[in-house]
Amino acid sequence: MRAIIETSGKQVTVEENAKVKIPRLEIEVGKEIDFDKVLFVSAEDSPKIGNPYLQDASVKGEVVSHGRYDKVIIFKFKRRTKYRRKRGHKQDYTEILVKKINA
Repeated sequence: MRAIIETSGKQVTVEENAKVKIPRLEIEVGKEIDFDKVLFVSAEDSPKIGNPYLQDASVKGEVVSHGRYDKVIIFKFKRRTKYRRKRGHKQDYTEILVKKINA
């Protein structure tokens, strides 16, 4: 079973018993989390599409860890003017283990 949820302004595809990295949430490791903004659920034969969200649908998960993605380098360059700017950015994430999708 698959679902598409919305969290922190992003849409994420999740499956049962799978780990997913989402934008950082301020929740302790080991705590349960419940996502109620479910946009789409795909069962075996019948997909359900929300308008914009499905009523009575939720996704339950457990916070596994917090971390940061690899550094992304932002390099700006303009030729013949000695203009160079180098910046780096590391985005925070929360890793979730999806336990159950209720449709």
